[in-house]
Amino acid sequence: MAGDDMQRTAYNEQEAERMEQRKLGTQGLAVSAQGLGCMGMSDFYGSRDEAESIATLHRAFELGLDFLDTSDAYGPFTNEELIGKAIRGRRDKVVVATKFGLMRAPAAPGSGWAPITGICGRPDYVRSCCDASLKRLGIDCIDLYYQHRVDSEVPIEETVGAMAELVRAGKVRYIGLSEAGAETIRRAHAVHPLSALQNEYSLWSRDPEDEVLPLLRELGIGLVAYSPLGRGFLTGTLKSPDDFTPDDYRRNSPRFQGENFRKNLELVERIRGIAARKGITSGQLALAWVLAQGEDIVPIPGTKHRSYLEENVAAGSVAISREEMDEIATVLPGGSASGSRYPESMMKFINR
Repeated sequence: MAGDDMQRTAYNEQEAERMEQRKLGTQGLAVSAQGLGCMGMSDFYGSRDEAESIATLHRAFELGLDFLDTSDAYGPFTNEELIGKAIRGRRDKVVVATKFGLMRAPAAPGSGWAPITGICGRPDYVRSCCDASLKRLGIDCIDLYYQHRVDSEVPIEETVGAMAELVRAGKVRYIGLSEAGAETIRRAHAVHPLSALQNEYSLWSRDPEDEVLPLLRELGIGLVAYSPLGRGFLTGTLKSPDDFTPDDYRRNSPRFQGENFRKNLELVERIRGIAARKGITSGQLALAWVLAQGEDIVPIPGTKHRSYLEENVAAGSVAISREEMDEIATVLPGGSASGSRYPESMMKFINR
């Protein structure tokens, strides 16, 4: 999250040390009310600074945030290695979530990031990915292991069956899916209890509310909300597509292009107005909104800077009144964002 020209709600060190814990699923997984999305520390969002990223991770631990989100696809592979360095000697203080199943090729010359080439959920692939992630992370058990995207060529029962074997082998504690459709979630949960579904969820990405979130609550599965700040757009600091470096993935995202960018900027300005009256940033308001949607929801805003981490943590103390909730619903109703969440090539992997 990036700050804007409004006053930031300050974090309180003592309050942060007592950060609320939330339960994901019914199997016993408890995490801090906010997690930390680590993808941007290694991939997709422009420049990287390993020293600052590790300092940000260590600051997160100091502030009571214990839930880290990574994937073997981030880098690829280098983000798990970064997390491994950061948690060395601190393993008992963190909950590590990682993912498998999203395959990427080596980066094309000058592209800045490796293209996504496909999805795999074969049982042998699941097992090999888990062993490789454990090695990169430098741990002997993954706390929460997700299938990053559902493989439509492999029955979900086979993939989750392999994940269940990893639980029985002591290599994984809890399992989940990411961006899966309602029927797939139900079938997967019948094979082995899911603790969490990871989905994009924010003020401008409300898709889970239609079918998925009601099903998760019926089955007792938590929701981990990634991109709760709209990949930075909801912070109000992005003014033009030219704000992105050439290797920033958002240049390829429909919501950040052309007329869509202009229309979405108008939506964010309305949110800025509400936030300004509360003396907070628009990003803090957006994050507080996600936190207020239920104690079974854990947002994982991503950042690679300590200052923005502290700003995000401070959003946990922001209360939103019923009247403000109604106003937010009026100025930014569900489905009001202009443009799809991903390019067409990636949307086909969603809601399978």
